[in-house]
Amino acid sequence: MKKIMYIFCFVMGVSAYAQNNLGKADDAARITLAAVVSDEIDGLNPSEQKYLKNKLNQITAKHGMGGAAANERFIFTANVQIVTMDITPTAPPMHAYTLEVSFFVGDGIDGKLFASTSKTLKGVGETQTKAYKAALKNIKSTDDIFKTLMEEGKTKIIEYYNAQCDFILKEAATLSSQNEFEAAIHKLSGIPEVCLDCYTKAMDAIVPIYQKQIDYQCTKLLTNARSAWSEGLDAGSAQTASTYLGQVDPNSKCMPDAQKLTAEISSRIKELDQREWDFELKQQQDDVDLQKATIKAARDVGVAYGENQPSTVVYSYGWF
Repeated sequence: MKKIMYIFCFVMGVSAYAQNNLGKADDAARITLAAVVSDEIDGLNPSEQKYLKNKLNQITAKHGMGGAAANERFIFTANVQIVTMDITPTAPPMHAYTLEVSFFVGDGIDGKLFASTSKTLKGVGETQTKAYKAALKNIKSTDDIFKTLMEEGKTKIIEYYNAQCDFILKEAATLSSQNEFEAAIHKLSGIPEVCLDCYTKAMDAIVPIYQKQIDYQCTKLLTNARSAWSEGLDAGSAQTASTYLGQVDPNSKCMPDAQKLTAEISSRIKELDQREWDFELKQQQDDVDLQKATIKAARDVGVAYGENQPSTVVYSYGWF
């Protein structure tokens, strides 16, 4: 059968290995699937495409695997084949469809199929579109076939993580060595807690990478702040310098230098017009919260990086 071309955006580029623990049912713990529907399925117009995608989203949500729209590595998709298309001998005549709908869980990037199932559906309506939708309406998220499909897909995804964890950790380390800190954090931060051992390793790896990132950024910000301040050594240049100093992470290694420059500027402003400089650097958090805050900040970096990637990528599969 012909390959279907999919266009969708993705964020997750991560994998993991080792023992698994379901953990908490939050976004960090869950394995999620993006609902993806091709715009090249025979007989499927845009309205029906949207309707089918909504059905797929209902299924993933029902089984705790709902993801952000079209931005996951792992996808849940479907193909529709028209088995019969008739006109009923009634007054008025009606359109009658028999559809074979196949459902697939797989890796949207590598094209690896993890699990699949199918269902025959019938629908009758005054128009072809209404008959088509009437058939699709019979897709029920509570159907047992979807519970089985989601469980099988989840198991295969965990196996995927299990096999790829070391590779992803090494890839993240390489990116970090190239000062691609956001990309490295993005690789690691998508590993769900369900893959406990790899998730733990990823979180341990994220902390030093994030430290390198904020140190690297601080150096650039401090250079810019010093340059801005030296241009005028007055209130105007102080204001410009503050836009850079205000971005310095308090946990970065050059924070003492930022504090020194801030004191220098404050002293000069007071010397010029006998007033205090209304600026304060960010403050460090308590040590108790530092690890948790660092991981959260690193995750935010990973999410922001993914959202800023090109919004569409084209892939082809031979699943159907």
